[in-house]
Amino acid sequence: MTDAAGRTRLAVLGKPIAHSKSPTLHAAAYRVLGLPWSYERAEVDETALLGFVASCGPEWRGLSLTMPLKQTVQPLLDRVDELGTLTGSVNTVLFTDDPARAPRREGFNTDVPGIVRALQGAGVRAVRHVQILGGGATAASAIVAAGELGAESVHLSVRAPERAAGLLPLAASVGLAASVGTFDTPRDDDATDLLVSTLPGGVDTPVSFDARFRARVPLLDVAYDPWPTPLGAAWAQAGGTVLSGLPMLVHQALLQVRIFLSGDPFAPLPDEASVLAAMLASVGLRDDGTPPPK
Repeated sequence: MTDAAGRTRLAVLGKPIAHSKSPTLHAAAYRVLGLPWSYERAEVDETALLGFVASCGPEWRGLSLTMPLKQTVQPLLDRVDELGTLTGSVNTVLFTDDPARAPRREGFNTDVPGIVRALQGAGVRAVRHVQILGGGATAASAIVAAGELGAESVHLSVRAPERAAGLLPLAASVGLAASVGTFDTPRDDDATDLLVSTLPGGVDTPVSFDARFRARVPLLDVAYDPWPTPLGAAWAQAGGTVLSGLPMLVHQALLQVRIFLSGDPFAPLPDEASVLAAMLASVGLRDDGTPPPK
């Protein structure tokens, strides 16, 4: 699986995509691993996805997917892993011609463990009541991640509650009591112990929380460019704990590297600690996923 220059090809697809730091992360990983692999970015929307995937020849090892492709890709796959099936969201595609592995295109979701690992790295190891802003593919992964962190309930704040109705059965399937409300009625209460924003970066925040809530409740804002988001800035102003989407991006990318290398998201990389450290450093993060002090 190499091109004319002897390289294995990989890419991240999405629209917009110019801001993506995935090429930086993957390049750092492959340098440590000593692999001369090429990882690119390509602006691809939902209508162009089929053609792009079909054009990938034997030199291609896999793809990373971001908005708006995580759900669109599924009909193009021969197999989807458990988390991808559960969430309806796939962010990783592995191509294989190995006769021992019948599927040609395999889909994986590494967003769920990416969220879990990012929060755990920042000291958020267990939660009970989680609020999520947004109702798209990343919100589905955040729901499952909340379940893995031991949550009992999740509240979704969205623009149009009817569009998030499909997430309620997902929450129930992982043992969570779930409710849906609009951005006009956020859960600004004492029970919430984690807020996850899955809203796109660069958009105005349609919801506000009082300073006491912001100081007490950790925020994971999955956006990272531009940063800080209005929500992230408000959290910092209140002295609260806030994580951008960069730590999540790093941890989900580490699992993608596992997949691209061995086909198995559970198989640790050779000297994985060094690979992770290099990936974090490549985007200016410390070992715990936080930026260095200014």
